[in-house]
Amino acid sequence: MATHDTILHASSLITPAKETRRDRKARRHAAADIHAAANSRNRAEVRARYEAERAHAKTTTYLPPGGETGPAALRSYRRFRIPPHQDTSATLAGAYPFLAEGGMGSAGVFVGQDMYSSGSFVYDPWELYRQGIITAPNIVLAGIVGSGKSSLAKSLYTRSIPFGRRVYVPGDPKGEHTAIAEAVGGKAIVLGHGMRNRLNPLDEGHRPSHVTDQEWATQVASRRRDLIGALAETILGRVLSPLEHTAIDVALRATVASSTVPVLPMVVDRILNPDRDQDGRLGEDGRLLGHGLRRLVSGDLAGLFDGPSTVTFDPSLPMISLDLSHVAENSALISVLMTCSSAWMESALLDPAGGQRWVIYDEAWRLMQFPALLRRMDAQWRLARHLGIANMLIFHKLTDLDNVGDHGTAMRALASSLLANAETRIIYRQEADQLGSTAKSLNLTKTERDLLPGLGIGQGLWRIKERSFVVQHQLHPNELAAFDTNSRFLDDLA
Repeated sequence: MATHDTILHASSLITPAKETRRDRKARRHAAADIHAAANSRNRAEVRARYEAERAHAKTTTYLPPGGETGPAALRSYRRFRIPPHQDTSATLAGAYPFLAEGGMGSAGVFVGQDMYSSGSFVYDPWELYRQGIITAPNIVLAGIVGSGKSSLAKSLYTRSIPFGRRVYVPGDPKGEHTAIAEAVGGKAIVLGHGMRNRLNPLDEGHRPSHVTDQEWATQVASRRRDLIGALAETILGRVLSPLEHTAIDVALRATVASSTVPVLPMVVDRILNPDRDQDGRLGEDGRLLGHGLRRLVSGDLAGLFDGPSTVTFDPSLPMISLDLSHVAENSALISVLMTCSSAWMESALLDPAGGQRWVIYDEAWRLMQFPALLRRMDAQWRLARHLGIANMLIFHKLTDLDNVGDHGTAMRALASSLLANAETRIIYRQEADQLGSTAKSLNLTKTERDLLPGLGIGQGLWRIKERSFVVQHQLHPNELAAFDTNSRFLDDLA
């Protein structure tokens, strides 16, 4: 059968020499008709072959639609159905952790990136408390040296300041927070031997606006008695007897009655030489107490508490930090200064107009060795919701709690209660020998426990109530420069 091109070529060969326009047009139409007829025949042949193959397929025998019958079928005579399983998201999160966590929402301070969902991670204890996600706005932060936990703490509280939160650091043994306080418009109170600053433990402190004169006088008197008792217990290393409490009360009353600005040396003098002590019993009862407190005014701890205060505690500032880096080698002096600063803060924290505040306890392992200071910390943690504060306790490792007091003692119970009253636990990298105790203390799953030794710098496991996140903390270059703790030694990043 001739193709269309062959027909056209043949027609061109037989074209007359003098062909008219009408003849050429008729010849082209004839060629097109021949090509169309050829295509029609081809389509008919293809369709005939398709119909023949389809008819052949219908006559072929295959397995029945339901498969073979009988035992050889190797299947049940009923359809296989799996009942659906329904459960709470909390239970499913335990069975399949870190797969589809929705995060903590968008209200709060930006922290970094969720390493499993790749979404932004934000955190704000007051916002989570408002939503009912947590009931205790306290935080425990633990991580080995160099893991980046200090940078996390600083970024959390500095990023909260624009939202109206204030920051109190009642004791900074390494002086890390001094530059931060000055940078945000706050104040760092630096105390130490040979310095001009003095701290009078008997200062009245900040007076809340709603307190009447009578209520304020009662509060000041009670706080002064408690503070002197706490200082004495810290110096003597034991609980005071009832007779010693009486000696403090009598000496303090006499001092306040005779001076508008009572100072500690006056109280010590009246404890050792009490007024109206005809039989000498009151002086004898307070003799050890007076000599213990004498260390603060004329002994090895003198120079910091023996006169009127030269620094003030202004609760309206964005941040207040007590820099103890100049006395870091003296644990007793650090505890005394911390006790005084805690008393300063208490009056400000009780002010309902004070707003929401962070209270940062850095190097917590040092602070928790002293019963009086530990009791104050425990009281503030229990009253955190009432006071509108979020306490942050910073450790190197959770086994530091085991070094607080002996097993079964009240101090160990108080230290453990701090962890129990913190529903946010942030764990940075831990050494292999700490994994068992850390997992037991926090009730971690095996998956969570196995994550801890492999975490990088700035990566932490966040346990918020019963929910878990692995978060990469992110810093702005300016924050990285301000929060740097490598100035003295390169590996000191804690």
